[in-house]
Amino acid sequence: MPPRSHSAWLRTLGQLALILAGAAVLGLAIGYPWPVITFAALGVVAWHYWRLRNVLLRLTARQRLKSPLGDGIWNELDRLLHRSQSEMRARKKRLIEMLRAYRAAAAAMPDAIVVVERNSQRIQWFNHSANSLLQLRYPRDIGAPLAQRLQPLQLSHWLASGRNAETLEIASPWNPAVTLSLRLIPYSDDLWMLVARDVSRLLQLEQMRRDFVANVSHELRTPLTVVHGYLDMLDPDEHPDWAPMLAEMQRQSQRMTQLVEDLLMLSRLESQDSLPAEETVAMAPMIATLRREANALSQGRHEVIVEDTAGVDLWGSNKELHSAFSNLVSNAVRYTPAGGTIRVRFRREDKGAVLEVIDSGYGIPAAHLPRITERFYRVSTSRSRESGGTGLGLSIVKHVLNLHQARLEITSEVGRGSTFSCHFGADRVRPRDEFALSEALP
Repeated sequence: MPPRSHSAWLRTLGQLALILAGAAVLGLAIGYPWPVITFAALGVVAWHYWRLRNVLLRLTARQRLKSPLGDGIWNELDRLLHRSQSEMRARKKRLIEMLRAYRAAAAAMPDAIVVVERNSQRIQWFNHSANSLLQLRYPRDIGAPLAQRLQPLQLSHWLASGRNAETLEIASPWNPAVTLSLRLIPYSDDLWMLVARDVSRLLQLEQMRRDFVANVSHELRTPLTVVHGYLDMLDPDEHPDWAPMLAEMQRQSQRMTQLVEDLLMLSRLESQDSLPAEETVAMAPMIATLRREANALSQGRHEVIVEDTAGVDLWGSNKELHSAFSNLVSNAVRYTPAGGTIRVRFRREDKGAVLEVIDSGYGIPAAHLPRITERFYRVSTSRSRESGGTGLGLSIVKHVLNLHQARLEITSEVGRGSTFSCHFGADRVRPRDEFALSEALP
């Protein structure tokens, strides 16, 4: 007990003892000690009940009341209540100010923000940007079902995904020039937050970048063809001193040609939302081709092992899949020292299938793995240039797999090698074509 409260309690007990002692002396003086003590005790009890009533009034009163002066226990209780109420009011004021600041910040954001009740999916609040981006109106749409108010967007199935809902990009039905990016964020047990952003400008800039890369790459084809032609006409035997320079020029021009071809292919893949033509891709001939390519690139410097235990084919584009798989195999050969092992394995996985390219090469540090599929991203610039890579292979692989609703997983350990796994779902698996299998066998 704090010293002040302890002294107030002792003072109140002392006052009670003095009152009872005075009543006893007065009772003895008039000859009725017990009745006088009884009346005095009842008076003390009545006084305490009256002070208790005052405490209850202070607790229920909405106006601010000053604590009465005094040194008794009831005065100390009034003082503590007054201090507690003052601190509570100050804390409540700070919380209200913080909520107002957060609400003002949310209201001023250029993105549309809609707070939705989780179970009923009814709108609880939205900011000003929701008026223009989602055509919501206050107070008409407060408490209304979100899917009903955004019916032109047809979001019922997307909202039903809840926490698993992925970011959705969709054209605005109210403004054809606007593309909306919708994201559903569960931020409490009872409330969700829908964030809608206008990404039209970003998509336009991305399209401009793609067009620029595609046009420049296309225009570079002609001068590179001319350079190749003149280099082929030069005979190193006639000018032996020029032989090293001519060889280097040819190597660099071929590298630039490969870079242009990869840029054109990547631009074409990025501009596609789906595959133009799909067919059953016979995996037995595909894997046999990958074996020949790996051996041709390796030239006997590596051990190439091929395993095909899946017993199925894939549904998709034969050309695109071969490009993706070939990029993985060529990367494995480039970044594996002589004497290493390259393993190509095609196997079943649950109801789907997975093609893995495993090498015993240098390995990739964990810090680089999240960005390894970005265009032109290199773990080691010097090593990539020595191997002749363009820095676009894994980006091409990622886009090809995305068009096939597949995914690329990469695991690696420095000094131990890397594993690149292409995972295909059950809808991409087809029964093995036995005729293609017999054609692929040597």
